[in-house]
Amino acid sequence: MKLMRTPSLNAEQNYQRMTEQPVRSLILQLAAPTIISMLITSFYSMTDTIFVSRLGTGSSAAVGIVYSIMSIIQSIGITFGQGSANTVSRLLGSKKRTEADEVFSTAFFTSMGIAMIFTLLGLAGTGSLVRFLGATPTIAPEAERYASVILIGAPWMTVCYTMNNNLRSEGKAHLGMLGMSSGAVLNVILDPIFIFALDMGIRGAALATVLSQGVSFFILFSHFVKRRSNLHLSVRHVRLKWWIYRNIFTVGAPSLFRTMLHTVSAICLNVFSAPFGDVAIAAMSITTRVMQFLNSALIGFGQGLQPVAGFSWGAKRYDRLVEAFKFCVRTGVLAFTFIGVICFATAHYIMLLFLSDPAVIAIGTVAIRYQCILMPLSAFNTLSGMVFQSTGHSSSSSVLALARQGFFFIPVIALLPGLVGIVGLQLAQPIADVLTFVLSLAYILPFLKRLQSLASVG
Repeated sequence: MKLMRTPSLNAEQNYQRMTEQPVRSLILQLAAPTIISMLITSFYSMTDTIFVSRLGTGSSAAVGIVYSIMSIIQSIGITFGQGSANTVSRLLGSKKRTEADEVFSTAFFTSMGIAMIFTLLGLAGTGSLVRFLGATPTIAPEAERYASVILIGAPWMTVCYTMNNNLRSEGKAHLGMLGMSSGAVLNVILDPIFIFALDMGIRGAALATVLSQGVSFFILFSHFVKRRSNLHLSVRHVRLKWWIYRNIFTVGAPSLFRTMLHTVSAICLNVFSAPFGDVAIAAMSITTRVMQFLNSALIGFGQGLQPVAGFSWGAKRYDRLVEAFKFCVRTGVLAFTFIGVICFATAHYIMLLFLSDPAVIAIGTVAIRYQCILMPLSAFNTLSGMVFQSTGHSSSSSVLALARQGFFFIPVIALLPGLVGIVGLQLAQPIADVLTFVLSLAYILPFLKRLQSLASVG
């Protein structure tokens, strides 16, 4: 618990901490709350699938379809959140605090406005939307019931990600953890009550998610109202200026590409699973949720790296940036090797948590095991992309983000199932991870040499 306790610091004290505290202890201090927050948030998403799966294979598959809608909602919040947060961390590193407030406030209100538009458009054509996302005729009715409720909560779900990322950018990840985790825990409590006790079925799962995210919103918002954050959120700070949006989208583009490509890849996975039946859609949906849960720990760890990288780049402490990246890669690869071995051995039992359908379990067990083998490479890929994003190298980060779920995954998932059957579905993501690893090496090694050269000059 000590790692998560951060004393209340003013802006100058926080600057000193972010640029002078030993890198390893600082990253662990920042990463601990984000790892917990990401795990809990991902766990409640997985819990949704577990509870809904009790309603049947069709309902489980419906959650997988609507996962794409959730990804779109997240992509809006994460794009503006990480785009503004990484810009804010560099501005704070350069002691430009007024500009930091303007970037954050502009991102907050813009992301909320875009999410409202998405809600209205989605509610106007929910049926067409779920069918476009890959719902079969047997799955579509359940998917519509789930999606129609989720869409209502899109505005506050979106800005939760925007606020959480900006709290992390100033080194106050523990405040973000408090907000996101509170909603996640509430969702786990409400799910069985709404789904089973009140007999609301799949709508109950969606309602539990929307209400829980509302609680997260109010807790996160209170940090800015009560001035627990050094950032000031206000309509008066909103500036519809090109330099702000340019920085948000330049830095946030990799997050946008990554999350939108997750959506596209999820749609492709549903579409190319459909010929193998609803059991294949359900199995691959569960596999996606399980791997998302495991990867959330890695993303949380990487989010401990990002503010350190951003501050170090802004303060021209290139030596700290190199040290931070190397430490995170070593730790991430070792941890995910261990996690991969454990999950490989227990894949069958993991699937049993969701469904008892033998066909679904057989397909999902193999898919999980294939992905577990390559989890160490996934750790390296993710951390490489995050360090480029944190330092404003959006083109490099965007290419790496596009590679895993776009350049590599989509062609593989489109071609392989037709050649080797259902094994193609199970192998598509591992093959994409190997190819992304090769590309990541080609980008990160020259960047590290450049940083070491700049550090020696400085």
